[in-house]
Order: sequence, then C-alpha cells, then structure tokens
Amino acid sequence: MRVLIVKTSALGDIVHALPVLDYLHKVSPGIEVDWVVEEQFGDILEGNPLISRLFRVRTRDWRKRLLSRKTWHEIAAVKAALQERRYDLVFDIQGNLKSGLITRASGSAQRLGFAREELQERVNLLFTTRQIPTRPQDRHITSKYLRIVSVPFGKDFTGMSLGASIATSVSDDAEAAALLGTLGEGLVFLFHYGTTWQTKYWSTEGWIETGRRILELYQDSTVLFSWGNESERQMVLDISRAIGMGARVMDRYPLKGLIAILKKVDLVVGGDTGPVHLAAAVGTPTVSFYRSSDGSRSGPSGNRHLVIQSPLSCSRCFRTVCERDMECRASITPDMLVAGVEKMIPVESRRK
Repeated sequence: MRVLIVKTSALGDIVHALPVLDYLHKVSPGIEVDWVVEEQFGDILEGNPLISRLFRVRTRDWRKRLLSRKTWHEIAAVKAALQERRYDLVFDIQGNLKSGLITRASGSAQRLGFAREELQERVNLLFTTRQIPTRPQDRHITSKYLRIVSVPFGKDFTGMSLGASIATSVSDDAEAAALLGTLGEGLVFLFHYGTTWQTKYWSTEGWIETGRRILELYQDSTVLFSWGNESERQMVLDISRAIGMGARVMDRYPLKGLIAILKKVDLVVGGDTGPVHLAAAVGTPTVSFYRSSDGSRSGPSGNRHLVIQSPLSCSRCFRTVCERDMECRASITPDMLVAGVEKMIPVESRRK
C-alpha cells in the first residue's frame, strides 16, 4: 500500500503530526508513506526512515508569482510526480485551501480529511472524498491527525505507544557536542524567547527572574538562549546580560543543527513555539506556557513535559492582538516556571 500525507506547515504542527508515521507502519507493515511539506520545513522530515518520498512545495512563492512560467512549471512537476505514485489513500491533515488543492492534484480516488466542524477554511471540503469526524476525546491536535489516518485501517490508536523522531547528521551531532563542551559541568537549560504571535510572548522581567533563580537552584548550570531573528537576538542578549554569569546566547544554527542541540540539553523552557515542540519530539523534557493558545490542545504531552496555562478566564482566546496583553503576560509568573522545572528535574536529586 502507498499513502500520502499532506501536512505542509507550520513547524509545530508538523512535529505534532509525526506520530502518524509510526501508526501507519505499525498497522500496515511494508506500507510506503510519502509526505508533502513546505520547503522551509522540509528539514524536519528529511532523512526520516519512515518516509519513502518527501515532496517540498513553495506555495508562498507560487502565490507571489502566480503568472510566472516558472511557477506553473514547478506546480505541474509536483502534480505529475504525485500522480505517478498512484496513491491508495491520501490524508489531508492540514485542512485548508492550499492542502486541498495538493490533495486533489494527487489524483487519488480516496482522499480523507477533516469534517466541517474542524475546518477553519471550509473550502477544503471540496477536495476530500471522505470527511472524518473527530471524537470528544480527541482534544490534542495529534489525536485529531491520528483519527483521520486510523479510520481506513480499523485500528484505534488509543492506547498505542507511538513515537516520533527527527533525524540529524553526524556533523550536526558533533557541532552540538562541541557547543555543550564549552559550557559548565552542570545542567544545560535552553530558553527560547521568540514565537510567532504577540499574544504568545512572555515578559522580559519574567525571563530574567526565572533564569536567575534556575542558576541559583542548579549549581554550575547554564541557561542557553536560542533565537530566530535579529530582533529576538537583541532581546535575548539583553536578558542574558541581566541574568549574569551562567547565561549565554548561542549562535544561530540551521534547523537540523538546532534539533541536534535540543537532543543534548537537559530541559527546554518556552512558550507555544517550534523549539519546544521539537524538543518534545526528540525526547527532551520541556516546561512550556500558553496564553492565547491552548496548551491542552497543542502542548507537549506525557510525564516528561509540563504545560502551564494562563489562569485568566479569557485564556485560549486565539487572538493575535489583545488589549489585555500585558495583564495576560503577568498571569504567568516565574514561580510557575521554576516550580515546573523543579518538578521535571528535582533539585535534591541533583545534589546526591
């Protein structure tokens, strides 16, 4: 059997979808699973032994240059390559217009996707031949993805032990080891300040106090800051200086390089952001906080991860801008994060 997964973006959502690969191979040994992904996120999936063929698309560039001959040549090439694979099943677990067009272009007669109530872009219904309703227990986004892919196989994923992995190269792992070799002998905590929405950020004062308290609790340890763009770099440089000795801003690494580092650090702290989800996928414990988004829906799950949700009644609003933004930031306190870190790595156990 040959199937196609259409999950093009974004970074965190792709990571949440990784367990579908393990599920498919467990319920159908010998299955071939292909995947369509946006070019900028392809490295997450590149080298994964559970993927037979990876298709990278550039839909953002295509939309910008819709009248370009090159654009239509690239679209036609992807369509021809997909149809050549003759898929038995196509799973659209993105659920928007873009993914619907890709799903239809596959040429498969069996195209499964979300039911109407799960779709933000209901035009997607025009491109799937079977819409799968989720169940009340499918609160987490990973469960929603698994519900769609599990239906044709008649085997419920509930209770199955499903893993996720992201491949890194020998050179990526060596660079990560070299970085950690320059740090102290204690634990390494990676803090990621940046995110995509204004309503997902936390206060600089909160980061500073949390960093100071972590370094006081865990002797000889390091707080390592990652960043995604120049404005974030400047911000974490200021935060790092305010924390003092033991805090350090790392250089920017390519995605695979960052993943290799995430595999080696002891714990990752951040909001609803890609590095937190990547860390969880590679087995590193996390403490993460959620304000406008819903941690029970998109936060890392399992006993190696702690999710902190803002206690405000309007939390989980999914607004990107809010007049109560500063109040919401203040509702997440350093006490909450430090307690979460202590729960994941008890201080007393480090002193024995």
